[in-house]
Amino acid sequence: MKPQELGKKYDKIAQWWHEQHQDSLYGMKQLDMALKFASEGRLALDVGCGSGGRIVRKLEEQGFAVTGLDVSEAMVNLAHQHHPDASFLVQDICTWETYKKFDFIIAWDSIFHLPLNMHQPVIDKLCTLLEKNGVLIYTFGNTTGEHTDRWHEDEFYYSSIGINGNLTALINNGLAVMHLELDQFPEKHVYVVAQKS
Repeated sequence: MKPQELGKKYDKIAQWWHEQHQDSLYGMKQLDMALKFASEGRLALDVGCGSGGRIVRKLEEQGFAVTGLDVSEAMVNLAHQHHPDASFLVQDICTWETYKKFDFIIAWDSIFHLPLNMHQPVIDKLCTLLEKNGVLIYTFGNTTGEHTDRWHEDEFYYSSIGINGNLTALINNGLAVMHLELDQFPEKHVYVVAQKS
């Protein structure tokens, strides 16, 4: 599924998403753990930021200047409304280019929507965008391959290069894997925290 198509699907549910997730605790324990590894650097990137909410708010509370990317224009508009001090862009992480380096990068429940052949290049990009000692936290599926599921009366695409593929990509990019967990077992949901040495 092309990112632009995905963005239009999320446009349809943006307001519902915002209401469900702005004050949710989902993923916050994992984010708190990753933040313990973060240095004094102050730039953060949220890939698949959605409408902002809990993750952006937490990063701002920790003193980070936040840049958020999402393929949904409606989500980005909501994020702008609720976080006027952050920077939000309607962008596809596969093609987005920047000169900035970040001290903390999060991609919570976003890159598992990427086309399967883009996982490795995007992980490489996220690793490159990290400053020295920067921290990366992201989620993925623990099986290899691609599939679609019905959700909100629509079809959504998911893919993953699996646990070994993700670990190999991180290690090959010079990151140390600090934590990996199937945090919703028996669901096939994995999060990993890695740090650039």
